[in-house]
Amino acid sequence: MNAIPVVNLVNKPCYSQFEDQDWEILSQHWYPVARIEEVSMQPQQVTLLDVKMALYKTASGDIHLVRDICPHRGVPLTKGWVEGEEIVCPYHGLRYNAEGKCTKIPAQPELTKISDRFSLTKFPVIQKYGLIWTSIQNRNVASANLPELDTWDMPEHQAILPPFVDIAGSSGRQLEGFIDVAHFAWVHHEAFASRENPVVPKYSTVKTDYGLRTEYMSDVSNYPHELQHLAPKDFLWKRTFDVYPPFSAVLTVDFPNDGVLKILNACCPISPNKTRLFVPLTRNFDTTGDLQAVYDFNAQIFAEDQEMVEAQKPEELPLDLTMEAHFEADRSSTMYRRILADLGLSKRYIV
Repeated sequence: MNAIPVVNLVNKPCYSQFEDQDWEILSQHWYPVARIEEVSMQPQQVTLLDVKMALYKTASGDIHLVRDICPHRGVPLTKGWVEGEEIVCPYHGLRYNAEGKCTKIPAQPELTKISDRFSLTKFPVIQKYGLIWTSIQNRNVASANLPELDTWDMPEHQAILPPFVDIAGSSGRQLEGFIDVAHFAWVHHEAFASRENPVVPKYSTVKTDYGLRTEYMSDVSNYPHELQHLAPKDFLWKRTFDVYPPFSAVLTVDFPNDGVLKILNACCPISPNKTRLFVPLTRNFDTTGDLQAVYDFNAQIFAEDQEMVEAQKPEELPLDLTMEAHFEADRSSTMYRRILADLGLSKRYIV
């Protein structure tokens, strides 16, 4: 894995349950925190790794992400408002510009040189796949190891962004469940799979420069049960998982007649055991079909997964492979755990 430069701009919140080492490592990576379409001139609070942030748009349309705290007396800026290109604190009316610098203290209007101590902590913003991505410690946008959803902007592919899903479980557990092919027959039997077909054919998993890739071939159709008749007889379904640690992965499903479905599973680790999941997807078939049907099917799948993730113990993903038993079909998840361990996550995250 490529080294990521550390910029110590923000400390771990005192109330955070992350171990210090885990928080420092995870805070160097990039995560989605919101859907672009939901950003407005009314500041809204989003949380990443227990750090509360204020997300807002200015009159020019620029999107800003800052720590949700006024450096004067600690009031959340999300209780304030935006005027033009500035955000205003509701407690004493202090105004902050696009660079996070205080431009006016109404109680002292004659003050022309305002101390840099009256400055907001700003976070970088990347707009991609309909999402706002950021990092707490990393300011090098060029180094962002964002997942590759290459079909998002292709005209022949329909880009779809369902609502996010809030999960009372860890991002590691959720991501591992996403790449787990052995649970299809048992968890998703009401959606697309069958408990009469639980066998997992052998598949390959390889480590890559961005994480890992798994290619899995089976006769388990990806069509909902009510559309199973559309699958040609004896068609083998190829599913390719590209995992971008720590908590993102892209699933590519090859459909009949050169159809391609791509699903990005992108976790925002709000806290150790709370995840906001974003699921942008694309398809080059049925592009004029009912979007609500896509939203409903997507919601069903992730609700079925959510029930399992929220029930797992321990809540954190055990990176020590001796903590849980494994069978051959777990090769993707065991490699994923090894990669997370190689990042240096501590024993608090392991047990």
